[in-house]
Amino acid sequence: MPATSQHYDAVIIGAGMSGLAAGIRLAHFGRKVCIFERHNAPGGLNSFYSIVGRKFDVGLHAMTNYVAPGVKGTPLTKLLRQLRIDREEFALCPQKRSRIAFPDCQLHFTNDFAVLDAEVREKFPHDAEGWGRLVQLVRTYDDVALDAQPRSAREIVAQHLRDPLLTDMIFCPVMYYGSAQERDMEFGQFVIMFKALFLEGFARPLDGVRVIIRVLLEKYRQAGGERRMKCGVARIIERDGRAARLVLDDGSEVTADHVISSIGHPETLLLCEPARATEAHANVGQLSYAETITVHRQPPARWGWGHDTIVFFNDSPRFHYERAREAIDLRSGVICFPNNFSYADGADLPEGLVRVTCLADFDRWATLPEETYQAEKRRWFDAIQRSARRFLPPVDESALAADLVTTDMFTPRTVRKFTGHLNGAIYGAPRKLRDGRTHLQNLYLCGTDQGFLGIVGAMLSGISMANYHVLQGPGGR
Repeated sequence: MPATSQHYDAVIIGAGMSGLAAGIRLAHFGRKVCIFERHNAPGGLNSFYSIVGRKFDVGLHAMTNYVAPGVKGTPLTKLLRQLRIDREEFALCPQKRSRIAFPDCQLHFTNDFAVLDAEVREKFPHDAEGWGRLVQLVRTYDDVALDAQPRSAREIVAQHLRDPLLTDMIFCPVMYYGSAQERDMEFGQFVIMFKALFLEGFARPLDGVRVIIRVLLEKYRQAGGERRMKCGVARIIERDGRAARLVLDDGSEVTADHVISSIGHPETLLLCEPARATEAHANVGQLSYAETITVHRQPPARWGWGHDTIVFFNDSPRFHYERAREAIDLRSGVICFPNNFSYADGADLPEGLVRVTCLADFDRWATLPEETYQAEKRRWFDAIQRSARRFLPPVDESALAADLVTTDMFTPRTVRKFTGHLNGAIYGAPRKLRDGRTHLQNLYLCGTDQGFLGIVGAMLSGISMANYHVLQGPGGR
């Protein structure tokens, strides 16, 4: 057996948003902590990559839970306080306006909830009273309770809204931005996303998600945390109901009083020796995405696309959020215009960007030979673009093509490669473990499969699990 090289108070598996936040929180209180990350870039699901010097964001199109300066008692203000981050460091710029577009109805919303509220009451007057009751329930519901019992969001919303069109229009953005479950959501998850998108809102730094990652890395470094990139955890060795040793990708070993995993529930169980394969495979997500990115010389406003920040679209009488039956499900999706945020001092991105996201089937992409894979990407790229254009003002296609600089596309295969999520499940396992506990006394989950959603939610998950299991546990602060 290789000699143990190091002992830590806490080891964190994965350098995503939740893992970094957990590390910062623990390091602030003097814990000797190390984050192990298999890839060479931090950020996990919400990261960025470079092609010929041009940087592309991946993951969520925007940071949710945005509130204006001075608003207190919100998830954003809580995480800033807990991680000792000045608000200005994130340099967040709010959205302009977003839209939910269905065949016979559109709902606009901004970071001012009154806009959506007025739209719903005008276009669905027969549901105005029920809508008001639902909003009040969302406002008062304790969505962060770690012991909450699962409840069907569809069932609860149906008690308030009668029109299936309104129900589907509200579920469309909420599900696309955070649901790991097909067709329904756990109500606590619905509340988290409703608040994040509608009661609070969208924002983005001018330079994208790398600003958030850069701030987190610097806070972690300043607090004294260690980080090892391109070195993941290969195995978790169990003894007497605890994670006794961690074997790393390079064969070396470390030990820790506490282990926090941000890589997902089934993925963590499969690292354990003995592995808990049956339990792991019973909680593997089925939902993955594909996304196209187009880069233009001119901003979207040049093509009449300057009003919407994000468009959630659906072309069917009912909204179907389920595993794609083809390689790509073209019936619905999300269009994001990163240029269309209210950047300070009239600044803008140096190029025009358009991102289009659709549901995709992992199995149909996973095993394609490379040549076939690239051909299928080209074919579906064009299909995704055509699908999205139906919900945008028409343009001169030849002029738009002439303005095109470059394109890129990722598939569920890409998601699997860079996040490690089985099936390329973008939001992880359908069943979340709110208290973060696993079958081992000192092994906990944070991030996607703990159940707090979005970029802010991921960071709060890391903070909460660090507080709950390490700082407030036996021998804590």
